[in-house]
Amino acid sequence: MIDLPIIIMNFAYATAGVILTLFFMAVGYWIFDKITPFDTSEQLADKNVAVGIVVGSIFLGLGIAVGLVIGMGLN
Repeated sequence: MIDLPIIIMNFAYATAGVILTLFFMAVGYWIFDKITPFDTSEQLADKNVAVGIVVGSIFLGLGIAVGLVIGMGLN
């Protein structure tokens, strides 16, 4: 038999995990933007591929790390 409260609780945890992951990705991008000597947003608007790869790598790394931490918390 399906235990509905457990399903709802897991959905709430997953939703909170997504929100936290997006928050930490935004904070990571903000920190990267502050420590670099150039304007990251301007470089991305100018289609600088190197900056795009670095920013994408930051998002990927933070997403995996925070997602794993939150996912381990669900168990």
